[in-house]
Formats: sequence, structure tokens, C-alpha cells
Amino acid sequence: MPEPDLLGNDRLRTPQRKHDPKAVHFHNSIERSCLVLLPWYIGSILLTMIEVERVQTGVRVEKRLLKVLKALAELKDLSLGDLLEGIVLHAFEGKAPFGKETLRQIGEFKKVYGMTLRAADSHKLREKGE
Repeated sequence: MPEPDLLGNDRLRTPQRKHDPKAVHFHNSIERSCLVLLPWYIGSILLTMIEVERVQTGVRVEKRLLKVLKALAELKDLSLGDLLEGIVLHAFEGKAPFGKETLRQIGEFKKVYGMTLRAADSHKLREKGE
């Protein structure tokens, strides 16, 4: 059985995407932001892409956690930002972002990078030297 992807689909992700030439593109500027739906085809499924405005941020993250996230993003052929957006959007809806196989892979990455932190530790973290 295929693992659900970050969108919650029970289908395997495929890199073959064909852009719909009829899609209308609008420019997103700093003064004016707009939402544009761009259809993309994945296999026989029509996905409507949602254009968003992203901003650069200087978020500080625990070192080993970041290494695990980067490894997972690389494994899933996603940018770190796309991976984080998917995790957070799932969490906001009370949904698990990963299937069993991905959780197993995360466990392997945690071993490789020596990450022992758990969810229960999230409110107990402080910077070294503080």
C-alpha cells in the first residue's frame, strides 16, 4: 500500500508533472498579493496548485533536529521549507504528516545524527550557555 504524501493523498508522488498551458499567470508583487490557482496534472489526477507568498525567516532550530529534517527533505525530494509547511499544515488540522515507512526512515536519521529529543522535551529546551 502506498504511503500518504504530505498532501494526505494515498498515491505515490511522481515527478512527471505537465503544466496546463491554459492556466493564467498573475504576478505577485510586494504592494499587491493575489491568490492564483494553477492546475497541474499528476498521472490522471488534476491538482490545483495554490500560489502563495513566501518570506525568508531566521528561525533558530536545534542542530540535530535540523539535520534530521534536512535529510528527510532530501529523501522526499522537497525543499526544507516545503517539508516544514507540510508538517505544520498537517499539525494544524490534527493529522499525522507521515506514514509508517517515513517514520521508520526518520528513526534511522535520528540514530545517525544522535537526536534523542522527543515531543515531551519541546517545552524544556534552552540554549547552551543560558
